[in-house]
Amino acid sequence: KHIIIDSKVSLVDYEKYVNTENKEKEKYYLKRHVDSLKRHIKSLSAKNYQNLYDIAGLDFVLLFMPVEPAFSLAVQAEEKLFMDAYEKNIVIVSPTTLIATLRTIASIWRQEYQNRNAQEIARQGGALYDKFVGFLNDLVEVGKKLDDTQKAYKASMNKLSDGKGNLIKKAQNIKELGASTRKNLPQNLLDQEE
Repeated sequence: KHIIIDSKVSLVDYEKYVNTENKEKEKYYLKRHVDSLKRHIKSLSAKNYQNLYDIAGLDFVLLFMPVEPAFSLAVQAEEKLFMDAYEKNIVIVSPTTLIATLRTIASIWRQEYQNRNAQEIARQGGALYDKFVGFLNDLVEVGKKLDDTQKAYKASMNKLSDGKGNLIKKAQNIKELGASTRKNLPQNLLDQEE
């Protein structure tokens, strides 16, 4: 993701404010300093940098004021300056607040990434659970079919070797009566019959 930081704020009037000893001129330069900052905020907001290049990032721009006292003076002189800028998607930062702001943004992005991962884990977990239930249902069906197969096998074996009219007895009787055969029934089945 991207963060746009503007650092082109003019400090000409602030410099004149600092260098004058005349109280009237101080007021004049202070007003000009605040007005210059307001114009820059308005101009920066109109440029709409955050939407310009279709980049993934914030919906606001950081306006960096490299001289801490210039920032403090402007905010003290115009209490609504920070909020007015924020309403125009501009966040004013100074050397002392820039790193904290960047770390806060990084933390929010990290949290957002983790939240997206948690949602994806939940989605994949649900899909895995559904697949597992389907697999269990298939195993139950295989078990039923194995039971059915075993029952059919036992029923076939009963017809083959149990009871008076079982097939092994009948087949052996035919051979003993003199039927011409080339093969013999397995001895273990004959032993079972006896």
